[in-house]
Amino acid sequence: MNITVEQALSIYPLSEGRLIAGRGGASRIVKSVNVMDAPDITEWIKEGEMLFTTAYIMKDHPEEAVGLLRKLDARGSAGLGVKLGRFWTSIPEPIVEEADRLQFPLIELPFQFTFSDQMSGLFYAEMERNTRSLHKLLDKQKKLMQFALKSGFETDFFSKVLAIIGYPFTVVSSRGQMVFNATAYPDGQLLKQWPWHKNDQWVRAEYGGHYRISLDYKQECIGSVLFFPPETLLLKEEEGLFHQTSEMIAHHMSYIFRDALEQSLNKDLGELFTRYLNQNIPIDMLADYAENLGVRVLSGAFQCVLTKVTADDRDGRRRLVVKEIREEFEYNPVFRDLSVVHFIVDVGVFSIFRADAFENAGKLPDLLSRSFEFIVNKGIITQIQLSVSAKKTKREMLRQAYLECSDALKLSGRLGMADRIIQFGSIELAYVFQHVTKEKMRAYSDEVLSELLAKDPDYSQEMLRTLEVFLEHDGQVNEAAKHLFVHRNTAAYRLEKIGEMLGVDFKKINDLMRLKLAFVFRKMVEEK
Repeated sequence: MNITVEQALSIYPLSEGRLIAGRGGASRIVKSVNVMDAPDITEWIKEGEMLFTTAYIMKDHPEEAVGLLRKLDARGSAGLGVKLGRFWTSIPEPIVEEADRLQFPLIELPFQFTFSDQMSGLFYAEMERNTRSLHKLLDKQKKLMQFALKSGFETDFFSKVLAIIGYPFTVVSSRGQMVFNATAYPDGQLLKQWPWHKNDQWVRAEYGGHYRISLDYKQECIGSVLFFPPETLLLKEEEGLFHQTSEMIAHHMSYIFRDALEQSLNKDLGELFTRYLNQNIPIDMLADYAENLGVRVLSGAFQCVLTKVTADDRDGRRRLVVKEIREEFEYNPVFRDLSVVHFIVDVGVFSIFRADAFENAGKLPDLLSRSFEFIVNKGIITQIQLSVSAKKTKREMLRQAYLECSDALKLSGRLGMADRIIQFGSIELAYVFQHVTKEKMRAYSDEVLSELLAKDPDYSQEMLRTLEVFLEHDGQVNEAAKHLFVHRNTAAYRLEKIGEMLGVDFKKINDLMRLKLAFVFRKMVEEK
C-alpha cells in the first residue's frame, strides 16, 4: 500500500471518520494498517504503518498516550485512528495538542464500522489503484517497445519518449552538458551538484525528488537521466519503466548521436562534402544523402562557419582538439535548439546552420560568442579561429559559402586581424580586390588621401585614425567617438575638417566607398 493519509480518508468507510489533529502530516505515506492491542506496540511498529485502537490500553492513563504519540512519530508511523464510544467518549485535549505539535495525524474512527471493515476498504481501494496503475504501466511499456522498434532517425526523440512515459525527465551528458530538459527547473539548478555518483537511486534534492539512472553503453558512462514523477510514491514496477526508458535513451545517444552521426557525418558526409568541393559530385547528391540522415540544413537558407584549429600537431594533439571542438559544438547549450550539422574537415570543423533556426535567437556571430562561455575553461579556445560566411539562399551556393569562410581566414591573417570571429562581410572588399597589384593599391589610396598624407605626420595620423574608425563604424559619429575615447563634438569637428581637406561629402555613398576602399588597400599593402 502506498497512499497518503489524506487519500486514505477519502476511501469508504474510513471516509466516515474525521481528522481531528495533525493536519500538517496528512501527506504521510500509509504503507500498511495494524490494530494496536498491546502496550509495547511501539517496539514492533513499522515505518508507514497506521494504527487503529479502541484506546483500551490507555483508557485509564491518558497522560501516557502523549508519550505513545511521540514514540509512534519517532518510529515513522503514518498515524493513529481511535474508535470512540467504547472506552473514550472524546479524545483528551493534551493528546490532541501533542498530535498537532508533532503534525502526527490523529483520526476519530467511525463507530458503526469494525476495524476489519475499514481495513478491507483501504486494501480493496489500493488493489484497484494498483491494477489501474499496472494497466497504464503495461500500456506505456508496450508503446515504448513499439517506438523502439520503429526504424529511422527521430529528430524529436526525447519529446516522443516524454509523451509516452508521461513524467518530466532531463538528460545530462557525461561532460555535464544538458542534452534535454522537460522539467520546470533551470539547467543551472539541476546541474548544481554535478558530477554525480553512478548509482541508480532515488534522490531528494532542493528542486524535488527524482529517480536518477546512469546511462551506460558498452561499459562506458555516457550520461545520466533524471525522472521526476509525482510526489506520491509509485509502484515498484515504475522503476522498471524508468530503466527501460533509460536504456532507449542510452542507445539513442550512443548509437545515433555518437556512432551514426559522428561516423556518418564526419566520415561519409565529410567525404561527400570534400568530393563536392572538388566538383566530383553534384550538390543534389550531397543534399539528398544529408536529408536521408535527417539533416535538413540545406533545404532552405543557410549560413556556414569554419572553425580553424591552430593547435600543434605533435603527438596527434591537433586531431584530438578538432574532435573535442566538434563534440563541444554538438552538445553546446547555445546550439541545442538550432538546426545545425558539424563535421570534420582538413583545417578543423565545418558547420552548416539553417538560417531560420537562429533568427529569433540573435545573429550567428553573437551566438558563436556566447558559445565560448562554455568552452573558455577547457583550454581549447585559444587554439581556434572562426569565420562566418554570408547568408546563402540556395544549396548550390554551399561551395561559395565554404570558400568565403576559407578566404576570410586567409585574408584576416594577411591583414593582421586578431579577431576570434571573422565575418566575411568585414573583409569582402579585400576579397574582391585581392588580385590587384600592390602598386595600384598604393597609388589609389595615396591619391584619395593625398591632402591628409601631406600634413604634419602626427596630425595626419590622428586624422587618418579618426576617419578609419568612422568608416569601420558605418558612419556613426557617436560610435566612432566612443571607440576613439573622445567627445562626440571633437570627433564631429575632426570629420568636418577631413571632409574639407579631401573634398568629400560623408552623406554621399560614392565618397564613402572611395574612402573605404582606400583604407582597405592601405591594409592590404601593409599586410603582415
